[in-house]
Amino acid sequence: MFGISPVVVGAFVHVAARSKSPLTFPAPPKPVPPGTEYASVSELREQMSKPGAMTSVDLVYHLQERIRQQNPELNAVIELNPHALEDARKLDRERAEGKVRGPLHGIPVLIKDNVETENMQTSAGAFGLVGEAAGKNAPLVQYLLDQGAVIIGKTNLTELAGFRGGADGWSSRGGQTLNPHHRDADVGGSSSGSAAAVAAGLAPIALGTETNGSIIVPAALNGVVGLKPSVGLLDRNGIIPASHHQDVPGPMARSVFDVALMLNAMSGRDPKDPASVGAPEGIDYTKALVPGALIGKRIGYPANFIVEGKRVPVANSAQFTQTLKVLKDAGAILIPVNVRIADASGYEDLLLSDVKEEMNTYLRQRSGLPVKSLTELIKFNDERDGTENDHQPTLRQIDGSTLTPEERAEKWSVLIKDFRDTVDQPIEQEKLDAMVADFETGTYFGVAAAGYPGITVPSGTDEDGLPTSAYFFGTRWSEPALLAVAHGYEQAAKTASKPGLI
Repeated sequence: MFGISPVVVGAFVHVAARSKSPLTFPAPPKPVPPGTEYASVSELREQMSKPGAMTSVDLVYHLQERIRQQNPELNAVIELNPHALEDARKLDRERAEGKVRGPLHGIPVLIKDNVETENMQTSAGAFGLVGEAAGKNAPLVQYLLDQGAVIIGKTNLTELAGFRGGADGWSSRGGQTLNPHHRDADVGGSSSGSAAAVAAGLAPIALGTETNGSIIVPAALNGVVGLKPSVGLLDRNGIIPASHHQDVPGPMARSVFDVALMLNAMSGRDPKDPASVGAPEGIDYTKALVPGALIGKRIGYPANFIVEGKRVPVANSAQFTQTLKVLKDAGAILIPVNVRIADASGYEDLLLSDVKEEMNTYLRQRSGLPVKSLTELIKFNDERDGTENDHQPTLRQIDGSTLTPEERAEKWSVLIKDFRDTVDQPIEQEKLDAMVADFETGTYFGVAAAGYPGITVPSGTDEDGLPTSAYFFGTRWSEPALLAVAHGYEQAAKTASKPGLI
């Protein structure tokens, strides 16, 4: 295993691998065109395909410098990849020789810090997990690299993907991620850094992960597109786990098309994962993203929202009413649906017991870390941070879980079926292509518990100038239909905006 040395860069820790030879360039990187930081993948690809125009080295250098300048204000990035420029140079050479790996060739990507990367830390934002690098890439990270993506860094997150306990977007290693639209606004979690970085123009695409809301919520609050795929669609190996019943990685970008491109590149199920049985393969998720995609689509929406346990008419939400108008004007057929709320009794106990078993197993298998179990991690945090405040309440609750795998199995089966029925039944009865809701109603919770896909798309801004969003969801493996509907809505709504903080 190679050695590592911590270096302070701006407001984040950069852990670099020791290199035997310095990085050299035939010429210094060139300035990129104005506005490049907010260009789409297609626009970046077009620029890089022009002889003598922008190279991947130029783009990577620009974005890493932008991170150095902006990150002290945002804490969205926790670590830079010391090999990013070298990787970009290799890809530029390949392009010059006529080899282009795919649509992401030379495109920078940020990876959430709970996903394993070969030459960087994978700590989930916890100092107790800082040590030797994983020494390998998670399969889906390798898929991105094989398609020509350039990892420029790792993103901050709510520590331990939210299972330490603390503010959304905060980790002991990375600090508090801020929403680039307003420093006092909610940033969401746990994929806080991935969402904030994309919104702030630090990278065109980023990888997030979700157990329950960790892609959907920060994407919505930061005004970007976030797709939470069906559980089992993508390979989950090499990701610090929480619960195999719900864990899933997913793409985050500034447009539905870029999310679809990223999903294409990451596709590859794990045949040993029971959740992947029946997962579709070989799909081009961009194929259905065409003009007029909403015409004739049957889209269900909640006839009432449940707010604080009470049913509130949808008409009470001006923002969601506007979302419905955009869909209807673009040709969609809207169907009001009485959405049933699943019985979530015992859900938290089941989830936390999963976390205890799966994270302990992961820590035992990782080498070169200060801790080998959650109990040791709690002790490490107490010794590092003191015990005068309960600074890791959820982690203590997890460590105290007592449900056995056998006790959990039957309960999970009943609970998941109930959550799935709440989605499947109205879609089957009304022959719907998708459902739409406002993420703030918490609909994403039941969709995540069911293991089903959802995608959030910017829908405008509220009275405070903060992003609002439309949330589309559907049954298992319905990603192609959801992406088509989300793309149609995005093109009709035209609500993309840049943050005002930077």
